[in-house]
Amino acid sequence: MIYPIYIYGSPVLRNECEEIGRDFPDLTKLVEDMFETMYASDGVGLAAPQIGKNLRLFVVDTEPFASQDPTAAGYKRAFINPEIVEESDVEVLMGEGCLSLPGLHEEVYRPEKIRIRYLDEHFVEHEDELEGWPARAVQHEYDHIEGIVFTDRLAPLRKTLIRNKLNAMAKGKYEASYRTKQTRK
Repeated sequence: MIYPIYIYGSPVLRNECEEIGRDFPDLTKLVEDMFETMYASDGVGLAAPQIGKNLRLFVVDTEPFASQDPTAAGYKRAFINPEIVEESDVEVLMGEGCLSLPGLHEEVYRPEKIRIRYLDEHFVEHEDELEGWPARAVQHEYDHIEGIVFTDRLAPLRKTLIRNKLNAMAKGKYEASYRTKQTRK
């Protein structure tokens, strides 16, 4: 099932999400649906709040960046109840976009390397050390489950310069090539 993507301004994108228990119904199906929704929207990551669910869950598949970054090849994962346990002091500037902010792309500083602990869709625990595009995608999606969108990480001047675009988007003035949904407070 392909879900609509919730757009900037929807309150669900600002919630800190709740952990998922082992008894969560149809988790495997939800993970499959999230990958299907992400691919249908031409994304490389998707967090549960982006489909209206207040859950500590996201999926990534960085394969589209494999030609630029060998660490991106074959990196496809579901992250349940993740926790970033370590970040490098070195930060790198890279361009980012977001399915919940269609048409908006900005340069964002993030730690170059991270270590993340998480459960997969079978509740097997993993701990990955990531860099390159996998680290970038995971940090972006992790922010979503913490109620943060990538524009929150921009310099104050840059935020001021895009404020009108964000306000317009929150009022439903945007274009997307995939199904979207907007809710307001």
